[in-house]
Formats: sequence, structure tokens, C-alpha cells
Amino acid sequence: MAEALTDYRRLCVHTMTTKPLTLEEAITEYTRAGIPGITVWRHHFEAMGAEEAGKRLQESGLRVVSLCRGGFFPASSAREREEARDQNRRIIDEAAAIGAPLVVLVCGAVPGMPLAEARRQIVDGIAAILPHAAAAEVKLSIEPLHPMYADDRCAVNTLEQANNMVSTLQSPWLGVTVDVYHCWWDPMLKSEIARAGNRIFSFHVCDWRTPTRDLLNDRGMMGAGCIDIRGIRGWVEEAGFKGPVEVEIFSDEYWQWDQRALIEQIKRSWLVYV
Repeated sequence: MAEALTDYRRLCVHTMTTKPLTLEEAITEYTRAGIPGITVWRHHFEAMGAEEAGKRLQESGLRVVSLCRGGFFPASSAREREEARDQNRRIIDEAAAIGAPLVVLVCGAVPGMPLAEARRQIVDGIAAILPHAAAAEVKLSIEPLHPMYADDRCAVNTLEQANNMVSTLQSPWLGVTVDVYHCWWDPMLKSEIARAGNRIFSFHVCDWRTPTRDLLNDRGMMGAGCIDIRGIRGWVEEAGFKGPVEVEIFSDEYWQWDQRALIEQIKRSWLVYV
């Protein structure tokens, strides 16, 4: 198990965690709270545009850890698949504009499409955009999602599947994201984390509530559920990952809180449970 974190130097918060805040408000509140890292969700800069968002982020001094999200490659027609690839190229450009070195990929799925076909289309889609990512010097990271999302959100459901795709495509610009919410249950998790090694590009934390009241928007604060967060962090660090630890919590409950109070709770939970 990893040792307790004693400061906030590796703490990063996703703007989706504090969804009610605008990007400007998130920058203000994260800076006030001494949070050094931010991962930006695309809808948070939609109104101002990526260039302006990048300027404000740079002025803030916050470390931009990644941009969420790209992906959603599978589609029933060739035209739709090409549109998805074009969209991902634009997302890569947005990442470069806001100073994000990484785009996290939620790879997509199509209801009724065989998973093997969806996974083949994901590999083909990533292969098609990798040259653009390399030219922009923006890395891509495949994030496996919990199997409950395999029907329509992501056909990549284990770290093994993500690792296999990375091995197939063999690009220094492609790696994986380990999100404890999606992977904690996997009996192969420890060995697949070791296999990923320096291809672990990002690490996300929250907790699994029991009972879970909503399949998408009921993630728990670290320590409020059953995930061995610190144990998984230990595996990730043994594999060589030393980067920011990103708090990503989708929660209808927490989005109703005063967001400044939520940020302070994140800081308290970080020191105890991460």
C-alpha cells in the first residue's frame, strides 16, 4: 500500500467534479484552495473558446493536466466514423490551445453492435488520429470504463483491453488512464497495471458508493465507498507513475453542495484516503 500523501502537490481536480462552476470560477476556487492541477472538460470552455481558455489558464498558474474528453469512435456508417475522427482532431487542437498535454479517450460503443466490432473500430479510429496527435505533441490515453457502460458509452471495459490496443498501435503518443471507479473490481488489475508501466498517462480517483443510486452520477468522495484507493495508487506508482492524482467525481449530490465546501472536503479526503 502507498504511503499517505502529506501535501497537495500532486492534487488535480476535474472541472466536472465542480460542474456548477464556470471555468473562470473553477480557476479562482482551485487557486484559492491551493490546488495546483486542473483537468478541463470541454463544455467548460465552450462559451469562451479554447484559445481564450488557454490564456486564462496560463495566467492562473494552474497546471493543466489533461483535456476530457475525446473518443466515441464506433459508428454504423463510414461517414459517421470519419466525422468522429475529424471531431477528435479538433479536440486535439483544443488540448494544444489550452496547454493540455493529454486527451483522455472515452472510446464509445453502439447499442446492438458486437463488442468485437466496436473495439476494432476504436483501434482503427485511434490509429487514424495518432499522426495528428503526434504533430500537435498531445498524448492520447485510452480510459477503460466499467462494463455497465459497454452498451453505449465504451466498449473498452478492462485495462487488459486498453493495454492490448496500446500494444497493437505501438505509438509513444498513446497510453492508458487508470480510473479506480471503473477498474477496482478487475481481478487482473494489479498485473495489468504492472504491464502498462510507463504507458500509464493518468490516474483518476473517487469511490464506489453502496448502494449506487445512479449508474452515471453517483460516485462517492474518496473514503465514502469500498475502493482500496491507496492500494491501487501503490500499484500504479510501483509501475512507475508519479504524476498528478486526479479527483473526478460525477455526483448529483455533490453538485448541489456549496462548491467551495466541496473543494475543502476533497482536500480533507485526499490526505486521509488517497
